[in-house]
Amino acid sequence: MTKKVNIKKLQEQSEEYLNGWKRAMADYENFKKQSEKEKEEFTKFANTNLIMGLIPIYNNLKLALEHSPDDDWSKGINHIQKQFQQVLGHNGVDEIIPKAGEDFNPEEHEAVQSDPNIRISPNAPNKISKIISCGYKLNNKVFIPAKVVVK
Repeated sequence: MTKKVNIKKLQEQSEEYLNGWKRAMADYENFKKQSEKEKEEFTKFANTNLIMGLIPIYNNLKLALEHSPDDDWSKGINHIQKQFQQVLGHNGVDEIIPKAGEDFNPEEHEAVQSDPNIRISPNAPNKISKIISCGYKLNNKVFIPAKVVVK
């Protein structure tokens, strides 16, 4: 009778160890998946500082092109600006380009001023009346909101 009890105890203990091992393996697999996800996330945003430094240069280039004469030199600079835009796009940067008349979206827009000539109804959505500057997203995460005037 004691052999049966010992065998039963050993089987229960063996099952307990096996279940513990299965849980440990599942935890390890979850850890690997989580680590891989964190690594991907880090990689997506690793160049944020570089992009933050390039955006003002890109904005100044766009501004200079808005006020330049239409000559061969300007056309060449315009091509450089388009290349710059492509490089930013290939690195996960999207421009937020609001339009006058569209609804103000606080997730993408920053209201730097409100139009004093227009009364704002608390129930009506605020509309964009003027664009001060475009904004930018990095991998669909806003890191520079578009600056707008709301009415």
